[in-house]
This record gives sequence, C-alpha cells and structure tokens, in this order.
Amino acid sequence: MTIKLINKKDIKYIEISENTTIADILKKEEIPIETVVVKLNGDTVTEDEKVKNGDELEIIKVIYGG
Repeated sequence: MTIKLINKKDIKYIEISENTTIADILKKEEIPIETVVVKLNGDTVTEDEKVKNGDELEIIKVIYGG
C-alpha cells in the first residue's frame, strides 16, 4: 500500500503495511509526535488513526514560544 506524505514542501510516497497508524509513520520518519499536527485527507486526526492505500498525510510543525 502507498500513501502520500507531505512534510513542509517535501512530498514523497511511502509504502505502508495494513493497520499502520499515523504514530507508526511518524516514528519511522523520525518525527516526534508532540511537535506536529497531522491532517489525513484534509482532516486533523490523532496519531492512533489508521491509514489506507492512497491516503494523503500532511505533517504540520507546531511552533512553541512565549
């Protein structure tokens, strides 16, 4: 299965197995979960959401500051 991963302006297609969660993908891509918000096909989702073939994930970096 293949999904489209958008991280800033970097777009790539990655192979995933069945029952892969967003948390699994973030771990594989070495992206700390607590530093991003993820959109799955345009909708904001939690890291427990499972992805399917053809899905589009957009990684949005959260900026902390004071």
